[in-house]
This record gives sequence, C-alpha cells and structure tokens, in this order.
Amino acid sequence: MGSLQVSGVTVAFGGHRALDDVAMTAEPGRVTGLIGPNGAGKSTLFDVVSGLRRPSSGRVVLDGRDVTRLGPARRARHGLARTFQRLELFGRLSVGDNLRVAAELGPERRRADHVVTEILDRLGLAHLADTPSDSLSTGVARLVEVGRAMAARPKLLLLDEPAAGQDGEETERFAALLRSLAGDGTAVVLVEHDMGLVMNVCDEVHVLNLGKIIASGPPEVIRRDETVLAAYLGDA
Repeated sequence: MGSLQVSGVTVAFGGHRALDDVAMTAEPGRVTGLIGPNGAGKSTLFDVVSGLRRPSSGRVVLDGRDVTRLGPARRARHGLARTFQRLELFGRLSVGDNLRVAAELGPERRRADHVVTEILDRLGLAHLADTPSDSLSTGVARLVEVGRAMAARPKLLLLDEPAAGQDGEETERFAALLRSLAGDGTAVVLVEHDMGLVMNVCDEVHVLNLGKIIASGPPEVIRRDETVLAAYLGDA
C-alpha cells in the first residue's frame, strides 16, 4: 500500500549529525508534511528514504520490508518515487516526453501513451504536451516534475518543495491534486516552505530542526506548538 516507517535514522558527516535518531511514519491515503528551517535535514532525510544516501544507523521500512540497504532503482521498483528541490526535468524534451520517460519504465509501460495522456489531463497540462520543458515557468515545470513522478505509479511519493514558484491559483490547484493523490491511496510526503499549503493539505506534520524531529502531529496542533513556533513558525 505504500506505508513508510523511518526509525532511528542518523546521518553523520564527520562530527556533525545532519540527522539525529529520526523517526517518522507516512501512511497510504494521507499527506504527511515534513517542515523545518533551511538546513534542518529535510532533503537529507529524503535522500535516505529514496536510497541516495546510506544512513550511519537506523532503518527505512517500505510496506513492511526493510529497504535500508537497497539502492534507488530497487526502491523505485517497490513503488517509491520522488521529486527534487532542484528541478530535474529533461529540458530539451517536451512536457509529454518527460512523462513518457517515466511511464515507459513504470509498471504500466505497455500503456505508456495512455498513462501520459491521463496525467496531462489530470494536471491540466494537455495543451502543453508538445512544449519544450526548458521554456516553462518555474511553477509549471515543478508540476511537470510531479507528473513525471506520478507516471511511475508510485505507492509512496516524496515531494521536495514542489510548490516553489507557483502563484496563488496554481498552489490551490496543486493542493487539490495532493488530496486527489492521497484519495487514490498514495502515501504522499511533502517538504514545503509554504505554510499555508502545508497546514491546509496535510493530515500530519513532522517538524525537523537541527537534524531532530521536535514535534509531530496534526496541523492544528503543530501550529500552536511552542517549540515549533520558537524554532520555525514564529520566524516565518
């Protein structure tokens, strides 16, 4: 189903701990937020979950299977997909072909054209199917990157600042998309600095600060947590 369990994850660079005994969960059908100041360790945690970085200690469990020692490709075959803080589109390819690359490697590769058409319609981007990706605005390019991750038909979807560059209307549509993905049974984990989006769309929020989880809970609890306000939300 796409459940994620992270337990005791520590990542050390020399004497510095980028992550320190981190534990969190994400469940199918829910949007889980991961927030914190710049440098808190959010992208590092995504790298650990997706297999790009081996933790110094701790475990990553996907659907009850310990995947801590598996590489990114094998985790992808188990249903994990992610986007990156830095845009990673194939700029010379069209929007449709960016999605097709992922669809042809996914579980529905024999229906790749159908998958691409379905996702373009779902994202409201059908009119841009033949548009080169390097000509898109940042907000639209972010959406295409999410669509490419969707084309892999993930059970667990990690989104690293996907709303960066979106205007208010685009963000509202994106919030609806996240709810729709969760409604399909996908476990969505969202790293995002737009607190309005996070508090509006997430079922649960984990807060990282200096490599440690300092609070976890529903948005209405997190927004009133004194530790979180002091570390992050108050400054925001």
